[in-house]
Amino acid sequence: MALKAGIVGLPNVGKSTLFNCLSSAKAQAANFPFCTIDAQMGQITVPDERLNKLAELVHPGRIVPATCEIVDIAGLVKGASKGEGLGNQFLGNIRECDAIIHVLRCFDGPNIVHVDGSVDPVRDKEIIDAELQLKDLETVESRIQRVEKQARVGGDKQAKVELGVLEAFKAALVEGRSARTVAFETEDELAAAKNLFLLTTKPVLYVCNVDDASAANGNAYVDAVRQAIAGENAALLIISAQTEADIAELESYEEKQMFLEDMGLTESGCDRLIKAIYALLGLQTFITAGPMEVKAWTFRRGWKAPQCAGVIHTDFEKGFIRAEVIKYDDYIHYGSEAAVREAGKMGVEGKDYIVQDGDIMHFRFNV
Repeated sequence: MALKAGIVGLPNVGKSTLFNCLSSAKAQAANFPFCTIDAQMGQITVPDERLNKLAELVHPGRIVPATCEIVDIAGLVKGASKGEGLGNQFLGNIRECDAIIHVLRCFDGPNIVHVDGSVDPVRDKEIIDAELQLKDLETVESRIQRVEKQARVGGDKQAKVELGVLEAFKAALVEGRSARTVAFETEDELAAAKNLFLLTTKPVLYVCNVDDASAANGNAYVDAVRQAIAGENAALLIISAQTEADIAELESYEEKQMFLEDMGLTESGCDRLIKAIYALLGLQTFITAGPMEVKAWTFRRGWKAPQCAGVIHTDFEKGFIRAEVIKYDDYIHYGSEAAVREAGKMGVEGKDYIVQDGDIMHFRFNV
């Protein structure tokens, strides 16, 4: 599955520094607005220690973790919805993403200028929210003009559903609320809402970029952000981008772990962020394990076996017969696929089986 998360925020909040830590690509990081002009693309690896443990048993030719694309999008300023700064380019890049990583500056520091002259992450959040909401409001009002006549005069049932969804979105946006705060109940409404591709319906992870001392427990700025997003159906993560940059410079795993322990952390912020993106998008992984490779495959929570088979190849889904499933803990406990079979712990599942995170799968199919 090709998935893309976009890093957004006002200029000079730490977006590009964070992107450089997450990705093998290197975006320019400097102390002036619009240092990042073109969207920078990179690929991140989803950390999964299960793959390494399986590889110790299987001895594959290679390990292939799940990956996700990440985009460092140019900093936004007030008026972006009307094309100010790099507004049109910024909004276009967001529209192409599956999720938004919204970086907020939650640290003081006179050596790094703030585009608005002072540190206030809630104000910064509201600036970007307002620009995205204004663009969505423009989209919604334009769409209402097109479907209103069909719904009210023509009696088109689908148009009536879409109009109801549009009016609900408009009411929220006029009040200064993002579209993701609006809840729908019927499948028709949910489908109509999804087909609008609004910017503020995208899932958001707010990343509070703090100083080193606040990396473990946050600070007053983080508390203010947490209060501001209550009820917004969004997630929050605390990271020190500078700390992550320092960790990235270390060569050995042992050095990195010692550094994290000294900071009072058990896991790097980058690893936590990648996992948070997956959780935000409702993503999980199943695994295939054999002498050629141990590989993680991404699927959406709740998918059934044939859908997951289709992630590997469309023929697997079309000709699906059954799935042979080993639970990860059973594989580790018994030490091999053969031993799992002998113990009677391999499941043989049909088309209605809902795949679980960490399932080790082998698909039988016929085309």
